[in-house]
Amino acid sequence: MSAPAPTLAGPAPADLRFHPLRDSATMLRRNLNHMLRYPSMTVTLVGMPVVFLLLFVYVFGGTLGAGLGGVSGGRAEYVNYVVPAIILMTVTAAVQGTAISVAMDMTEGIIARFRTMHIARVSVLTGHVLGSVIQAMLSVAIVIGVALLVGFRPTAGVGAWLATAGFLVVVTFALVWLSVALGQVSKTVEAASNVGMPLVLLPFLGSGFVPTDSMPAGLRWFAEYQPFTPIIETLRGLLMGTPIGNNAWIALGWCALITLGGYLWSKKLFNREYSR
Repeated sequence: MSAPAPTLAGPAPADLRFHPLRDSATMLRRNLNHMLRYPSMTVTLVGMPVVFLLLFVYVFGGTLGAGLGGVSGGRAEYVNYVVPAIILMTVTAAVQGTAISVAMDMTEGIIARFRTMHIARVSVLTGHVLGSVIQAMLSVAIVIGVALLVGFRPTAGVGAWLATAGFLVVVTFALVWLSVALGQVSKTVEAASNVGMPLVLLPFLGSGFVPTDSMPAGLRWFAEYQPFTPIIETLRGLLMGTPIGNNAWIALGWCALITLGGYLWSKKLFNREYSR
């Protein structure tokens, strides 16, 4: 009697199974290696927020600080006011680099190479997202260090600093997913370097650099209802002990919406490209 013919039922051999966590870790190492090999990108992403910090503190800080109406006034008060906006600008600059990295992968043929490899499809985007979050947090740490050198004096305790770090991770995670989608819709790397520019400019059109009640009516309405204002006010409240009110919940709601939208958009674009 001959042996029964093998069937297709049952689990796949171990070497043919997808391992999303392992593959995601591999893609994360790939992106971190890129960051280490090309430190000029990180320097560029950190450089812009630092330049804006120095510009607004040392050039405009005396005048803008006097208009805040605080006890001390002047440059010393303004640096405490503006640093939360600079921190958010650091995050937006870092995620702009995400769009560039994704666009490079999409336009330079590496996706075609990934199709021939036995890796979990989700790991390609996951590696970009996790690597970008790590790069953004390192950039934020550098910028906060510079801010402390120029006079930033937060009143946050250990708990508030931990809450700030967690909140920044949530914000970065949301913006990274949006940037991953923006990088995929960009036809060239050059286009990807510009497509995220509105994210860098939005802190200027919120409460980041001046209070919204000093703005004209139309601009004030936009500033108060755009997503970056509650994010900045939450950071300011955590670091400086100012009232947060409902801003934290509004900010987290915006982050959830941006994360979901960015993820679904990215997944749709990537699946279409990966299936070609």
